[in-house]
Amino acid sequence: MDAATLSGRSSACQPRRFALFEYGFRPFFLLAGVYALVSVPAWLWIYTHGATMLPGVAPQFWHGHEMIYGFAAAAIAGFLLTAVPSWTGARGFGGRPLILLTLLWIAGRVVFFAGDRVPIWLIALVELSFLPAIMLMLAPPLLRARNRNTPMLFVLGVLWLVDAAFVSALRFGDQVLAQDALHLAINIILVLVTVIGGRIVPSFTANALRRRGETVELAARPLLDRTVIGLTIAVAAVDLAARNSLASGVLAAAAAIAHAWRLSGWYGHKTLREPIVWALHIGYAWLPIGFALKALWLLGDVSWAALWLHAFTMGAFATMILAVTTRASLGHTGRPLVVGRAIAIAYIALTAGVVVRVLALVAGDAYRYAVTVAGGLWCVAFALYLIVYAPILIRPRVDGKPG
Repeated sequence: MDAATLSGRSSACQPRRFALFEYGFRPFFLLAGVYALVSVPAWLWIYTHGATMLPGVAPQFWHGHEMIYGFAAAAIAGFLLTAVPSWTGARGFGGRPLILLTLLWIAGRVVFFAGDRVPIWLIALVELSFLPAIMLMLAPPLLRARNRNTPMLFVLGVLWLVDAAFVSALRFGDQVLAQDALHLAINIILVLVTVIGGRIVPSFTANALRRRGETVELAARPLLDRTVIGLTIAVAAVDLAARNSLASGVLAAAAAIAHAWRLSGWYGHKTLREPIVWALHIGYAWLPIGFALKALWLLGDVSWAALWLHAFTMGAFATMILAVTTRASLGHTGRPLVVGRAIAIAYIALTAGVVVRVLALVAGDAYRYAVTVAGGLWCVAFALYLIVYAPILIRPRVDGKPG
């Protein structure tokens, strides 16, 4: 079965011109999928063989860094390079600047795969070039338009500083700094998912329901939205000062309640027939679940909740990335916003993988087996994604428009 059949759409009339660098989402949504399928099997090998990937720090820090600054950063780059032209009315990013940016991302992954065999100055030079290059591309249109999303530049800048702190930890073999840097980066992305998810999940849900002829009014709840964002930022601030403290647990419990309340008003139960929409709800649902598990672990010393971090990273981050990339790639290539059975299976496989990984401690002596099963389900999800979406991302729009 070919990719077009899997996606539920014939490719008979699709032009064959190579279009990978004609718009910002194309190379980075493809790279996010490729890296998801490369880095997790690599980590499973490292985990089972006890290999060392980076000088001076434990192997799991390589895994954490590459999931954030490799996989997630590629998806964030693709999203922003596509969203900023839409937000500002500026011309889309493509051509040589996009090729250069893609090469910078690839170079960063190469030096981290060879981290124990290259000098730290080279790791720093290559790795710390990518986010500033994105900022240089995004800043002119955002600043010219005085767009409300201009603070995204600040967020990217903070992520860069945190990455610089992680590289510094490699230089001095500082395990504590490396761990603190990764936790802060995760919390920053949690804020991003909270803000962006709060915009797109209800909006896309309402649009999908209206297309079906259902009249749905999603009431604006600005106070709740501000509270959710404020609590998520507060969790990040307290974690920075006193991670795993009583205050962190209390804030996590409050954030879990606020996120769940927010999600409950988005009519997720009405989207069961549309995988492209319910996947977004599942992705966002991992936020209250993650905060609840964190609170149980910190406040109640519930041992099986100790892997709450994976509810955020593998759950919220990866599921939202898969949901957004599959939707945006269709919309920005002139295709109907409908996914086929293969992608629905990918959503389910990833969700099952998250459940297994988050609850892996319940397996007891079979913990390593549970981790392998979770990684296998992750690979199934992203292999299906690449089979369906690699041709879509490489070929031109089906409607003949630029991009």
